Amino acid sequence: MAINSTSAAKHGQCLSKTSWRCATGSVTATHNFQVTNFSQLFGMGIGKYVSSSAFSVGGCDWRINFYPDGNNTENNGAYVSAFLYFLRGTACVTVELSLSLLGKDDQVSEQETCTPTFPSVGADWGWPQFIEKSKLQELLRLNGDRFTIRCVMTVKEVPGTEEGSAIVVPQPKLHQDLSHMLKNGEGADVTFSVGAQLFPAHKCMLAARSAVFKAEFFGAMKERDDQCIKIDDMEPTIFEALLYFVYTGSLPDDWDADSSNNVAMLHLLVAADRYGLDRLRMMCEAKLCQDIDAETVATTLVLAEQHHCTQLKDACLGFIASRNVLGVVLKTDGFKHLLASCPSIMTEILDK
Repeated sequence: MAINSTSAAKHGQCLSKTSWRCATGSVTATHNFQVTNFSQLFGMGIGKYVSSSAFSVGGCDWRINFYPDGNNTENNGAYVSAFLYFLRGTACVTVELSLSLLGKDDQVSEQETCTPTFPSVGADWGWPQFIEKSKLQELLRLNGDRFTIRCVMTVKEVPGTEEGSAIVVPQPKLHQDLSHMLKNGEGADVTFSVGAQLFPAHKCMLAARSAVFKAEFFGAMKERDDQCIKIDDMEPTIFEALLYFVYTGSLPDDWDADSSNNVAMLHLLVAADRYGLDRLRMMCEAKLCQDIDAETVATTLVLAEQHHCTQLKDACLGFIASRNVLGVVLKTDGFKHLLASCPSIMTEILDK
């Protein structure tokens, strides 16, 4: 039997479709796991992963787990990891397994093979050092921040299974439902006034996603039961993007498309830090690292220092040191602000 299937990850979400044909004795499957917008997964943390949708091969269910920062601490996040995970089925299954990483035009950039035995449901097998992160980042640069993990596997046909059409199970759409709930304001029990705009929201959702909101609404920091909370020091577009992330775990589509808006991304980073949304802060940090320029690097460096964004700080210092732009940076208003706010950084700049 040969199976071809595809799943796609966007902002950690998965979509899939499966088709297959039969032959005697064994099942061979090819499953392509498409990962897009990888920069938004960067910085998830070691041991954290995104998964393909489940796919069935030989009477068993499987999925691919991909670890953007590696699956263990031994490599200090220098490698990404990829594993095949046994979801459901008969225990002690032996698989001929190949995982490949495909780049532009489906060219194979990395390939690993083995013949593991999965002793029980919940077992996995794969490669902690699937590809160096630095090598992957170069591939992403050439391929629009996306790549595909191709899993080719062969297992013996499980006795007693019958051929038939695959059942297409609808994919989760929780993020869509929550986005709709945020947009229409149904059931909202708090309203934020930001600039000239009002944003209805749900206290339980905010508290579940942010320890800061939880303390403000239900904890010792609780000071009021106001149904309308005024926020004076934030632009409406920034707060709107922050709320969208709280409900969906991703940025609005127009933010993904406008990767050049560094100023807005800086403001969103500050807002994410203010409300303890660490993943959003790291997403902003990753995007800012990709689009540093001489006019804004000093301002970015100040915020990186103030909000403990060490990777962004290092990227800014490296940019100033490596591109002979210090003379341009010295003339910007941002540099004057840098000297006033963080004078010690000047020493680090000169050391570079």
